Amino acid sequence: MAKITYIEHGGTEHVVDVPNGLTVMEGARDNGIPGIEADCGGACACSTCHVYVAQEWVEKLPAKDDMEEDMLDFAYQPDPVRSRLTCQLKVTEALDGLVVQMPERQI
Repeated sequence: MAKITYIEHGGTEHVVDVPNGLTVMEGARDNGIPGIEADCGGACACSTCHVYVAQEWVEKLPAKDDMEEDMLDFAYQPDPVRSRLTCQLKVTEALDGLVVQMPERQI
């Protein structure tokens, strides 16, 4: 299990325990975290689970694959370094303490 902090665009923080094996997106969905819409249900077919990963976590996460890179092109104001799709981040003990911030909106 990993404790993940989700920060809404307006600054409201939600700290939740997310079981290993789920994705960061599923953790938000299952805990009613606003700001992650996940329209495609985690199939990496949209960009509505886009977040900005805290700078100190960028190098700790697995690299983006080509499909995630392509979908991030459709995200609202993507950051080339910090933007990730939460459906592509599988929760493990290594993600304990992860901090993500939602963009102003999802598209």
